[in-house]
Amino acid sequence: MRQMEDPVQLKEEGNKYFQADDYENAINSYTKAMKLTKDKSLQAVLYRNRAACFLKKESYAQAASDASRAIDINASDIKALYRRSQALESLGKLDQAFKDVQRCATIEPRNKNFQETLRRLGAKIQEKLHVQFSTDARVQNMFEILLDGNSEKEKREKAANNLIVLGREEAGAERIFQNNGVKLLLQLIETKNAEMILAAVRTLSGMCTGHRARATAILHLLGVDKICMWMAVDNEEISMAVCNLLQVITDSLSGEGEKEEHGKEAALVLDTKKDLKMITMHLLDMLVSKKVSGQGRDQALNLLSKNIPRKDLRIPDNSRTIFVIDSGLKKILKVVGQVPELPNCLPLTENTRMTASILLNKLYDDLRCDPERDNFREICEEYIKSKVDPQDMDKTLHAVQTVSGIMQGPFDLGNKLLGMTGVMEMMVALCGSEREIDQLVAVEALIHASTKLSRATFIITNGVTLLKEVYKKTKNEKIKIRALVGLCKLGSAGGTDYGLRQFAEGSTEKLAKQCRKWLCNTSIDIRTRKWAVEGLAYLTLDADVKDDFVEDKPALEAMFELAKTSDKTILYSVASTLVNCTNSYDVKELVPELVQLAQFSKQHVPEEHPKDKKDFVLKRVKRLLKAGVISALACMVKADSAILTDQTKELLARVFLALCEDPKDRGTIVAQGGGKALIPLAIEGTDVGKVKASHALAKIAAISNPDIAFPGERVYEVVRPLVSLLNTERDGLQNYEALLGLTNLSGRSDKLRLKIIKEKALPDIENYMFENHDQLRQAATECMCNLVVNKEVQERFVADGNDRLKLIVLLCGEDDVKVQNAAAGALAMLTAAHKKLCHKMTQVTTQWLEILQRLCLHEKVEVQHRGLVVAYNLITADQELAKKLVECEMLEILTLVGKQADDSKKQHVINVARECLVKCMDYGLIKPLSQA
Repeated sequence: MRQMEDPVQLKEEGNKYFQADDYENAINSYTKAMKLTKDKSLQAVLYRNRAACFLKKESYAQAASDASRAIDINASDIKALYRRSQALESLGKLDQAFKDVQRCATIEPRNKNFQETLRRLGAKIQEKLHVQFSTDARVQNMFEILLDGNSEKEKREKAANNLIVLGREEAGAERIFQNNGVKLLLQLIETKNAEMILAAVRTLSGMCTGHRARATAILHLLGVDKICMWMAVDNEEISMAVCNLLQVITDSLSGEGEKEEHGKEAALVLDTKKDLKMITMHLLDMLVSKKVSGQGRDQALNLLSKNIPRKDLRIPDNSRTIFVIDSGLKKILKVVGQVPELPNCLPLTENTRMTASILLNKLYDDLRCDPERDNFREICEEYIKSKVDPQDMDKTLHAVQTVSGIMQGPFDLGNKLLGMTGVMEMMVALCGSEREIDQLVAVEALIHASTKLSRATFIITNGVTLLKEVYKKTKNEKIKIRALVGLCKLGSAGGTDYGLRQFAEGSTEKLAKQCRKWLCNTSIDIRTRKWAVEGLAYLTLDADVKDDFVEDKPALEAMFELAKTSDKTILYSVASTLVNCTNSYDVKELVPELVQLAQFSKQHVPEEHPKDKKDFVLKRVKRLLKAGVISALACMVKADSAILTDQTKELLARVFLALCEDPKDRGTIVAQGGGKALIPLAIEGTDVGKVKASHALAKIAAISNPDIAFPGERVYEVVRPLVSLLNTERDGLQNYEALLGLTNLSGRSDKLRLKIIKEKALPDIENYMFENHDQLRQAATECMCNLVVNKEVQERFVADGNDRLKLIVLLCGEDDVKVQNAAAGALAMLTAAHKKLCHKMTQVTTQWLEILQRLCLHEKVEVQHRGLVVAYNLITADQELAKKLVECEMLEILTLVGKQADDSKKQHVINVARECLVKCMDYGLIKPLSQA
């Protein structure tokens, strides 16, 4: 049917829509009417009415605009004035809103609503002014204290902390910004005082967080070059704080972690691509500048690692990666190829080259097609060729070191580069050089080249001879260790397969013994001792070696101490060694039929070492715990660096899961901070790693006191990983332990129960209550028993059209006592909370009465108690329900229990039965019993 074209009828139609809460159609009707009428008074009414719709839709700017148009036509339109006032108040324009209500109160002085709004707005304005002025004064006062060189140290520290806190609050950040604060913060940085610089940088970080406009303005006021200059200083704390500032600015410019913005902020559309590109260019320039400290270089690499490659490969746009490869790949290669022992080396930390290798790997992985990968390879080849110079040994050394670094990143690419004409020849020549630094670099390159056995054929044929030669000849311990690690790597080529060994029986143990000796020798530098762990990472694939290693407590403790040092390049080796010692790697199960077939066709069949059986593994786990493995793991997880890769996180998660296997050990793990350390591993990393860490968390959450295992707010972060285990892709044990963990958490507080609901766990928990598997059904029912305390969960049972209550009632009739007990507990709480559920219970199944009677006669006191509480709830809910119970055998059961002599073990049960009988007497359904 076509719309009516009469404006008055359209207005009436709009009014009907408005009364039916259909604001969208009401707006359409009023808008059509506006176009059709020239009558000013009707237009005023239409604008006023449309303003009311926009108010309901919380479109305050449009509501204020429409109300203003109505007021332009009729200045004393009281409804329009009041609506504009409401809209302006919501937009934060309190003084303008106050003026409008003032006009309303002048027109209708007796209107209590106007008087009340005036009072409320007046108080709000006073409060805002007070906050504004006090904030202005506080800001001014803080800067005066901080910039006054004579003020007391304690006062300055307090002012610095207050400033940081203020910068994190929206109002405070805005006041600092408006009051020339950025310039004053710049003055603080220029004092060259480390504490002042940190305070200023952290305040700026707070001001830029989640606020694109302010972050852009601050970036331009400070200048990227200045920020990068601060990050380049040789002070770890300052360098990290400035890195955080740049990360916050980058997040705000790219729209990540944005706060809800209203009003003018939302209207500003800022093109931030130019600024982001400028930051990237400056970071790339930092990589090759001699003026930049090792710390600064690490932070620049970390920022590039975090922000350039795509976070999700399904996003088609990888233009940032392409830009960095075209503009800066050679700069990254220069860092990778640095040789610390040479005089012209850039300032580095122990982690710089590894961080650069990881960045290369991330960039290479972010490429989408072969032409892009070919371009990457060609740039690398061209760079390496430009460094090969037979006349300049140092330059050639840089070329080999670059190949070595690439092999620690994108290995396949490094392997191709090894095949370049002259590269292997250079490595062989360097091995035979008289200069120790040449041998050192060549041996490290050989080690990295032999990472993957199938690709390392050249190394296997020539490497062993080369390395043995170097090992015998050299007097330098540093080179000796590295040559040995190369031999260890080649020696472990058979992996965990006991039957495949490169070396003669017993030589693997000899190599391992030598590694352990060096590991414990504190007179050797850390960088060299690290290689001893690298060797063990390969040798511990051998069961004899891992068994000997865990028996050697000093060697274990030496490895754990190394894991806690600032050199984070060791993380992967330590994690690999621990995975080997705990046998937490994936083992392919052998199908007997296939084994027979392989033997018949004379194929090699992998063999398991006797010391890789379960009881040996458990013993090793106990020894590791005793030696303090948890504190080392907790320290490793905290590494805020690109070196803690997703692969390393997965290895750490595997180790944690193996350590949590025995419930008796979980208390030790919690006491040493293992619970907290697992949370980040369950949230970030590979899919496998997250599942393993979540499972370990579930094991801890199932039996530990959550307040101790996950102190403070951390306990809320545990919920999501546990819920992630509640799906059919996970195995039964993971489902079961996750349910136990959630049961434990849901028994702690309503805030935790709400978090579980928010993570959408309820449908999954309900599904497991239908499971055929007894333990899963029991765990899910116990979890629901704790959750029904929550009002939101109760509402789901009260809602019409679902079988939730029926399921609980039927579970009360199960043979499994634990399921019965949990279901009866849930039913007792539900019927106590809602009378409607008492009635509903009698309608969901014809068996309800029989089930209830069984509960009330149960041999287990706790189940009987819960059944009697359900009966009491029904009786107190309604006289008719009480009558139903009295008219059947239930009265006999209540009388039987209630007449029992007092008994301290069962008193709570007897008391409930007596209360039921008293209530029935009150209703007049039964007569008081005459005392015998």
